[in-house]
Amino acid sequence: MDLQKHAQAQEGAPAPADLRASDADRDRVADILREALAEGRLTADEHAERVEGVLHAKTVGELEVFIRDLPAAHQGPAAPAYASVPPRPAPGAIPAEADAHVVAVFSSAMRRGRWRAGRRLHAYAVFGSVEIDLSEAIFEYQQVVIKAVSVFGDVQIRVPENVSLRGTGGGVLGNFEVAPLDSVESEAPVIYVDGWAVFGNVEARPKRGRLVADILDRVQDKVDRKLRKHLDR
Repeated sequence: MDLQKHAQAQEGAPAPADLRASDADRDRVADILREALAEGRLTADEHAERVEGVLHAKTVGELEVFIRDLPAAHQGPAAPAYASVPPRPAPGAIPAEADAHVVAVFSSAMRRGRWRAGRRLHAYAVFGSVEIDLSEAIFEYQQVVIKAVSVFGDVQIRVPENVSLRGTGGGVLGNFEVAPLDSVESEAPVIYVDGWAVFGNVEARPKRGRLVADILDRVQDKVDRKLRKHLDR
C-alpha cells in the first residue's frame, strides 16, 4: 500500500466510540452497573433500566453512556504499560500447608471483607458454593496461591483490578476459567489460582472498581478521623 492509499485508509477508520460492541464490552459495563447497585449508587429501577439499554447497545460509545457518571468507569491505569510479573514461586517456596481453608459441602461458605490473605488458601466446594473476595483483603505477601477444587459445586474468586492474576488448572466436564490480569505496579500482589472443576465451576476475575491502593487509603482515612476525634476530646 502506498502512502496516499494508507492515508485514505486512516481517514476512513472509525473512531473507538463508533466500533461495534462485543459481548465482552457488554459484560464489562454490566459488571460496573452491578457494583454500582451494590454500593447504593444506583437504585434498583435505575440499574434495571441501564442494563436493558446495555443489552440493546450496538457500539462502544452507546455503552459508555450508561456508566459515564460512575467512578468505576474512570478508574484504571493511565497508560497501557505493564510491569513484569514475578516468576511463579519455586516448589517449596510457599508452604504446602494452607494458612486457611474455605470448605462448602452441600452448603455455602465465603471469605470477604477486611481480612488478611496469607500465602496459601485452599477452597473446596462439593455440591456447594464458595466465594473468596480479595477486593478488600490485606496482602501481607506479594505472592498468594489459591488452590480451588470444585466437585459438582462452584468456586468464585474476585480480586482487585490492580493486582496480577494467573491460573493453572482444568475441568472434567466442568469449567475452569481464570481471567489473566497484569498490574502496572511492580510491587503489586500476584495471585495464582490452581485447581480443577469436576462437573463444577471455578472462576477467578477482577472486581470492577476495586483497587488495593484505594482500599488502603480509605482505611487510613478512617484511622486518621478516629485519631482526630480522640485528640479533640
